[in-house]
Amino acid sequence: MTALLLALIFLATVAAMEGFAYVMHRWVMHGPGWFLHASHHRSRHGIWEANDLYFVIFAMPSILLLLGGVQWHWGDWATAMGAGIAAYGAIYLGFHDIIVHRRVGHRYVPRSTYMKRIVQAHRLHHAVESKEHCVSFGFLVAPRPEDLKRRLGEKGKPVLRAAKGDRQG
Repeated sequence: MTALLLALIFLATVAAMEGFAYVMHRWVMHGPGWFLHASHHRSRHGIWEANDLYFVIFAMPSILLLLGGVQWHWGDWATAMGAGIAAYGAIYLGFHDIIVHRRVGHRYVPRSTYMKRIVQAHRLHHAVESKEHCVSFGFLVAPRPEDLKRRLGEKGKPVLRAAKGDRQG
């Protein structure tokens, strides 16, 4: 396989992962997988939350493809796909856990229109405490915050999360 084709497989995998992440977040994490994901919609106590197991679960295909491509001779396509999944995981970790949820202390303040948009969209996702009535399930591609606010208003009085200063416990 040519380097160009492998680069295209890698980039296509990174792009496709946003769609996969949307589907998993919308219909699995906010569905039958809520028993793990609910911890992410509550205040975290300590370093870890049950939702962190999803990071391990979603890393498995990447590990398998990398192992298959490098050790088991499945082909370079498997290595490129495994690397694409891992790259999306690293991007997601940086944006979601570090920038948005500040699980690692930093002084970064989003200034670009794009960064402000994805941060605000994710915060609007967390404005609702339950698994129902949430908006914005993707991460790297986010609807406009104005549209999300309108959709939250149309949902019929969802249970909104208390403001940070108003939280109990």
